[in-house]
Amino acid sequence: MFRTALRNVLAHKARLLMTVLAVLLGVAFVAGTLVFTSTISDAYQKSSEKGFTNVDVAISPDDADDKDNPGDAPKLSQSLLDKVTKLPGAESATGTVTGFAAIPDKDGKLVGDGFTSSGGNYFPSKDGKDARYTMKEGRGPTNVREVALDSRTADRADYKIGDSIDVSVDGPVMKQKVVGIFTTDDGNVAAGGSLALFDTKTAQKLYAEPGKYTGIELKAKPGTTQEALKAQVEKVLPDRTDVDTGEKLADDQARDIENELSGMRTGMLAFAGIALFVGIFIIANTFTMLVAQRTKELALMRAVGASRRQVTRSVLIEATVVGSIAAVTGLLAGIGIGAGLRSLLNSSGATVPDGPLVITPTTIGASLFVGIVVTVLAAWLPGRRAAKIPPIAAMGSVHAPPTTRGLVVRNSIGALFAGVGIALVLAATTMDDGKGPMGLGAGLLMIGVFVLTPLLSRPLIAAAAPVLRIFGMPGKLARQNAVRNPRRTAATASALMIGLTLITGLTVIAGGIQNAIDKMARDSLKADYIVSMASMTPLAPEVGEKLEKQPEVEKSSPLRLSPSRIDGKKTDLAGVNGKAIGDLTKLEFTEGSFAGLGGNRVVVDKDLAEDRGWKVGSSLTTTFEDGKKSRLVVSGVYEGNVIISGVMIDNATLTPHVKDIADFQVLLKTKGGLSDDTKESLEKALGDNPAVKVQTMDDVSNDIAKLINLMLNMLYGLLAMAVIVAVLGVVNTLAMSVFERSQEIGMLRAIGLDRKGIKRMVRLESLVISLFGGVLGIGLGVFFGWAAGELIGPSLGTYELVLPWGRMGLFLVLAALVGVLAALWPARRAAKLNMLAAIKAE
Repeated sequence: MFRTALRNVLAHKARLLMTVLAVLLGVAFVAGTLVFTSTISDAYQKSSEKGFTNVDVAISPDDADDKDNPGDAPKLSQSLLDKVTKLPGAESATGTVTGFAAIPDKDGKLVGDGFTSSGGNYFPSKDGKDARYTMKEGRGPTNVREVALDSRTADRADYKIGDSIDVSVDGPVMKQKVVGIFTTDDGNVAAGGSLALFDTKTAQKLYAEPGKYTGIELKAKPGTTQEALKAQVEKVLPDRTDVDTGEKLADDQARDIENELSGMRTGMLAFAGIALFVGIFIIANTFTMLVAQRTKELALMRAVGASRRQVTRSVLIEATVVGSIAAVTGLLAGIGIGAGLRSLLNSSGATVPDGPLVITPTTIGASLFVGIVVTVLAAWLPGRRAAKIPPIAAMGSVHAPPTTRGLVVRNSIGALFAGVGIALVLAATTMDDGKGPMGLGAGLLMIGVFVLTPLLSRPLIAAAAPVLRIFGMPGKLARQNAVRNPRRTAATASALMIGLTLITGLTVIAGGIQNAIDKMARDSLKADYIVSMASMTPLAPEVGEKLEKQPEVEKSSPLRLSPSRIDGKKTDLAGVNGKAIGDLTKLEFTEGSFAGLGGNRVVVDKDLAEDRGWKVGSSLTTTFEDGKKSRLVVSGVYEGNVIISGVMIDNATLTPHVKDIADFQVLLKTKGGLSDDTKESLEKALGDNPAVKVQTMDDVSNDIAKLINLMLNMLYGLLAMAVIVAVLGVVNTLAMSVFERSQEIGMLRAIGLDRKGIKRMVRLESLVISLFGGVLGIGLGVFFGWAAGELIGPSLGTYELVLPWGRMGLFLVLAALVGVLAALWPARRAAKLNMLAAIKAE
């Protein structure tokens, strides 16, 4: 039986190749995902460890909640640095100052992605060098006009010693001279960010306070452990200060990296699972057809003494051989995919730290397990079914197709699953947290539709009859062939259906979210322009002051956030220009208005007011971030949203209590309204600084659209794997269908159907099956998108279902294209059959 199974595998090389490809793609995706995430995780972890090589103990401000003072913890003083430097276990101590620093290239574009563009201080020891940074060229900065750049940034932006560059920390542009280029193990730089170093006094003015530090790093003397040095440091620490060992910091950073990558790994593995799920349909479909084609052969084996178990075992042996070949080749392909993904990430600008390709035993084991086990499980049911056919009936080709009773049972089970699934999904839309029930309902509905697909295929394919009649006899034959074996048609179409369900559902959800945020912004704001940092970090107050003085500006308001305690609860205060904010926003008030905003009067959003029991006239006992107390009075309650909410207070009242004045955004209303000249003038007033964005509502909407489209394109790329597997399934089904119908095709040729007609018949059959799967997938995707939107709706008040008709039409065209491409080889093969040989075929 073993030799027979092997001969069967090798005797049908084309069939073997198609089946291996179906499994290989799924395995390759799983292996590629594991290799990629393991490689990235290992590279970041080693980079993280390098970054803490010279740090045995680190001191930082403790920003944990403080009952008496809601503001941030104070920066670290020079006196603390002097104390810890003198500790018996400390070899050296370095005062660190860090923050954001945008470095533009010579074309005015930011280097790095903004969020990882950082600045720091060069802290030379007695020898004039900073042990954290090795100067490749030049020297460290010594005054306010000098800066040093990391070598990667210098190479990308083509900067050299002596070049003048524009640096922006919080808006205003600073002209700096490059005096040094250094190498560093900083993880942000290794990941594609940039690092600019200033002299310590300059860095303190930019990121802290004169004479203060954002951190202190200590190196232990030989023989002193990190824990021992930490114990010495703890004895001299002031309140609201934290201390950790370098080993713990490295472990924490590695764990954070692992957690960040785990989401990506889970997402990628989910899509790999989808590809495999689709592959299971194809493999099961393939083995069902293989077994059907070998019915007489298997019956003969039974007649000469083979038992049912041996027949089933021979099919499983064949599946094991196919799965093993696919698993090994899939693993090799997956290693290539993992390497390719890392290169792709690097080429996109998100540089990954250098490191070897990591192939863990888990990756190898998972790939082999997935490839072999999935294939064997998919082949088990067809093999078992074939073994049950009586030998005499099978040899005489009189074994019956599925009975009416069998179809009734199948349809009843499918209807039950689909009904329960729909009920769960609909019920979940009314729940506060319906994610779990909705996920379960969606899974049951998908299974139910798959089970019901043979039943659905007849009416849906019959609906295409009027169009198929245009093609004459080939069209009529194509429709009949498509419904001749509903189960096979269903399994083939379901593979494509799953991919299109996910693609359509995600597109519907993304379109609704984009429209909701866009509508919310337009309904909330009357401002012509919104000014903010590209990195979403705070703006210097000088930016708002400069813009307010521009002749084009009619009204302006900085948005200034400050932590406080109101009635004992930590609450952020949003500082605004009380006189102008009413002309810059379109908020609806349930009580009061912006007219009363000023002095100790504030306005609050409706949800917060209901939660705290506030109303117009309520007195709020408030502790500002500087510790001073005051009583604020509610003068208005407005309808808030995810863009504008919270407690608004006039900046004239708030600013005296703010330690580091900074604005999150600046809203502007201009005299001439929106125009390219006005926007250009505002940008010029800010020094044409790429780190500061001057945006209209359309610009904000486009940014949201770009972000959502980027996410969708990544998902489309991953889901394309499922579609590719589905294409193979259609090719496989058609190829075997042509083989099964060789005699019939020969007879059609004999009675006058030419080769073009045969090709057209096969192509139309493929097109009908693919469009059937496409229609089902798009329909289910719209339903799931609507249901998910009902969950999202309460958190986004402006959310509404937006059907992306253009993209759905594109998906349907894609389904048709799948059908056309999948039919090319089977149609050509059918047309080439020798009619006499085909008629004689058994």
